[in-house]
Amino acid sequence: MSQENPSAAEVLSVAQAREPEAIGRTACVRGWVRTRRDSKAGFSFVEINDGSCLANLQVIAPAELENYQSEVRRLGPGCSVAVWGQIQASQGREQATELVAQRVHVYGWADPQHYPLQKKRHSFEKLRQWAHLRPRTNTLGAVARVRNTLCWAIHRFFQQRGFYYIHTPIITASDCEGAGQLFRVTTLDLARVPLKDGQVDFSQDFFHRATYLTVSGQLEAEAYACALGKVYTFGPTFRAENSNTSRHLAEFWMVEPEMAFYELADNMQLAEEFLKELFRTVLEEAAEDMAFFARWIDKQVIDTLQGIIDSEFVRLPYTEAIDILQRSGRQFEFSVEWGCDLQSEHERYLTEEHFRRPVILYDYPRQIKPFYMRVNDDGRTVRAMDVLVPRVGEIIGGSQREERQEVLLERMKEQGLDPEHYWWYVDLRRFGTVPHSGFGLGLERTVQFVTGMANIRDVIPFPRTPGNAEF
Repeated sequence: MSQENPSAAEVLSVAQAREPEAIGRTACVRGWVRTRRDSKAGFSFVEINDGSCLANLQVIAPAELENYQSEVRRLGPGCSVAVWGQIQASQGREQATELVAQRVHVYGWADPQHYPLQKKRHSFEKLRQWAHLRPRTNTLGAVARVRNTLCWAIHRFFQQRGFYYIHTPIITASDCEGAGQLFRVTTLDLARVPLKDGQVDFSQDFFHRATYLTVSGQLEAEAYACALGKVYTFGPTFRAENSNTSRHLAEFWMVEPEMAFYELADNMQLAEEFLKELFRTVLEEAAEDMAFFARWIDKQVIDTLQGIIDSEFVRLPYTEAIDILQRSGRQFEFSVEWGCDLQSEHERYLTEEHFRRPVILYDYPRQIKPFYMRVNDDGRTVRAMDVLVPRVGEIIGGSQREERQEVLLERMKEQGLDPEHYWWYVDLRRFGTVPHSGFGLGLERTVQFVTGMANIRDVIPFPRTPGNAEF
């Protein structure tokens, strides 16, 4: 049978075709077959899905179809089809509508002997071997839709508040965190690396200096915040940390707002409003997918998100947090003392047991925080903040930035950084410096928290981890 022109009929997505108001309409629906079962009464039930929603659309394919015996009866999981017909009220309990086929066109076949998604269930670890096919499963399709909803909510939140979206560079010569865990970018021939005085001669490289994949767009975003007022950057970042865990990726997405004239209290308030808006949006606009996660992945996930939305976040100085942890009577795996970097077990105790709601910790010891965080008047602490939520711990990290040139230079010296490598960043403190603040939210950890998925590799389409860059 020749391929029909879909423009001759009203084209609907599966999500649209499943709505009760679609009943009575003649339409074309296209997608991939999930299942087919044949009735002794002379017709077949074909379930198709196009990714527009979690549920499938049931197609009734009668035996009178021209290609019923030759093609429809051969359909199996993975085949791609277009179905023309009339949408009617369904007699089944699982759906409001069904499509009675008048014509079926098969775009592509999937050999049942080799198509890997034949089984009803595979482990998430197994599905990572088929990263190109796994979005066709219920769980990974739902993850993709929730991720999309969160991304839209992020942009909408900032755009509605007068922020400008800034594209910061992926290739950089500076290390924002000072941790040294960067991927190098080079065009040098690694078989014949040019040397000068026993060192790699980067003057012969493409950029005439050592360059890396960025770990953060923060420093560049600060430059634009000091010109446009309120900006945010949202893009991929990279870290060459050899951590093969369920919480680490080598490539991940970060949203990083930077605001001129914002002090720490303003920054904390914005972060609280931001999280609440993201969680509210995903519960309202991805309700079907969230119900799926609550049923199959994490039974408490919706209650957890609603609890955060309804809570007033605690503001807690780091020093007071240390005191609470030391007086808790709990035996932690990692000991607690002033000057330590709090671990997830400490953060979860504060949010889940002591306060039973989100906590924003602030005023951390200067020695455990990066050079760009503003030093407090006590000289011992900096205006850093971490937003902690139940079940995860830290979900946002940020600070008021150091706007005083002399203090910034002192902090760089403390951490062994050469100010010449950051000359333009220092310049922002020379020419019209202002108080300013910002924070960072990792998209994948947020998707992981929202969905209840256990492994971060299952909330990004193509995970990049140690030893894994195949797809």
